[in-house]
Amino acid sequence: MIPPLDPERVETVQLVVDKSMTADAFARDSDERYPQVLATPVMIAEMERACAALLRPMLQSGELSVGAKLDVSHVAPTPVGGQVTTSARFTGREGALYWFNVWSEDAGGKIGQGRHARAILPQSAIEARAAARAGS
Repeated sequence: MIPPLDPERVETVQLVVDKSMTADAFARDSDERYPQVLATPVMIAEMERACAALLRPMLQSGELSVGAKLDVSHVAPTPVGGQVTTSARFTGREGALYWFNVWSEDAGGKIGQGRHARAILPQSAIEARAAARAGS
């Protein structure tokens, strides 16, 4: 039997910001300029990791959890070398979606927060759908 999600459990992941994780690292054109601070997509990826970790015990063989919806604010910059702690707490289920409150903090306090929803799907179905979209 798959254990139910405990709404009191918080999953936490950590990272130390390096230059590859900065907004500036996402520049693609020679005239693009962004700050050398934690990029929002990296913060969001950490939020997804924390939520996925909460769902991991529920996965059956061949299943993965995938991000489906996101409502996040990134409210403060974290410099290179800063440690970021990101946490998630399960808040409920709506149909196929598992909802979580998510937040990230550094030494100065909260840097981001929001809600994230994930679904559990067979890995083969996800990859087949992606291949169909590519025209394969």
